[in-house]
Amino acid sequence: MPSTAGSSYTLIPNQKYRRSNRRSRQCCNVLDEDSQSLSTLGYFQTLPLEIFQMVLNYLSVKDISLLSMVSKTISNRLINYISTPSGNRRLLLQDFHNLGLPGKREGSYILEHYKSLGLLLKRCTLLLPTKDRLKYTHKILSEVSCFKLNGCPSPLHCLGLQCYGVFLQILTAGWDELECHRVFNFLCELSNLAHKVQTVVSSKPGSARKLELRIRLYCRSVLLNHWNRRSDSAFWLTRILKPWPMVNQARLLYIIFGPVSSLDGHVVWQRMIEGPTDETSLKGLADAIKLLYDTEAREWTADDVISLVDELSVIPREWLMENNARLLILSGNSICFTFMASKAVNGRAVELARLMVFLALVCEKDLYCMDWAVKMMQKVCKVFSTPGERNNFLQCVENAFAHMIMDMLQAVLSGDRDEEDTSFLNLFHLINAQANFHKEILYLTM
Repeated sequence: MPSTAGSSYTLIPNQKYRRSNRRSRQCCNVLDEDSQSLSTLGYFQTLPLEIFQMVLNYLSVKDISLLSMVSKTISNRLINYISTPSGNRRLLLQDFHNLGLPGKREGSYILEHYKSLGLLLKRCTLLLPTKDRLKYTHKILSEVSCFKLNGCPSPLHCLGLQCYGVFLQILTAGWDELECHRVFNFLCELSNLAHKVQTVVSSKPGSARKLELRIRLYCRSVLLNHWNRRSDSAFWLTRILKPWPMVNQARLLYIIFGPVSSLDGHVVWQRMIEGPTDETSLKGLADAIKLLYDTEAREWTADDVISLVDELSVIPREWLMENNARLLILSGNSICFTFMASKAVNGRAVELARLMVFLALVCEKDLYCMDWAVKMMQKVCKVFSTPGERNNFLQCVENAFAHMIMDMLQAVLSGDRDEEDTSFLNLFHLINAQANFHKEILYLTM
């Protein structure tokens, strides 16, 4: 009995001890989790949430974005702060109007602010899937009407779309192509861009002037203007153009990059067919063509780009040949040669000869080196497969010079002169172009 009593005496405390140990371990685990959660807040764990948010009001947006990288707990608190009314008022500045040009101080400030905001949301949503990141971003920005394609009543005097563009550029920098495809599709769905583009490309040019303007501003300010690398710009321009047939691609390219009125900003469709235009009117189109022709624009072949230039030159009707020539010169040597070689291969010697004459005329008018035109003709001559074809082309060039001079002389002799005496000036430039063109040929052969 004593021994039994002794064993029972020793068993009971042992059982109690084991139960007590299990409970204490559970309790310790809970405390460890709480302390770990609190430790990620650092000194902020002693502050109520309201005071924490008040502290944020004294930090710049860049500083808040740095703070978001401290821990996941801090990042979650910042996400909650951004969604609050006070966070919205603080972060979503909406004074987009009457700020003058973006280069001025006020415009620069709000653009820099949205760059910083893009970085903040990029860091706060770092661990989320792309789809969720886009949904959260849209939830935050959805109340800003000037970020929408049709949202602002005076889009020409608004920095809203530019701010949206720099925000998206910072947010998506470094994302892979698949993620960027999702971004584009998401933006198209939000703005109903595809339906709006369908409306303008299937209607008469200029019949939907306001919608053309809004599409131009949205595509340039949100999707195209803020990229530092040409490959990124080519990617986004390709996303805009590729869903459409070639003729619609050309229409859309003209809407986005073609000449606009200095009075109301609307696209000027008649500029290329009414008379010779200047470099400024063509530079945007030429830069876009060069961008698509680059080797980094992997989804475009040389034939695609040349076909696009061909389609472009008849929108809304056939352009003046001088404007065609000026666009080719601005587009660069490779595109110009490929375009002309295509005509040579297809037996269009007469058309090619006229284009050659207008290249010489543009070189004379715009003070380019005439030896460039002669060297371009040399390269084109090598494309012809037989000496007979080459000689026929050279004869067509001389005939084109003669016919154009006679036509211009007849216009001068008819007496129909305007205030600027355009007919006489055209004749003057063409005769000088012919003289300088042949002078460079003589230099080359002698």
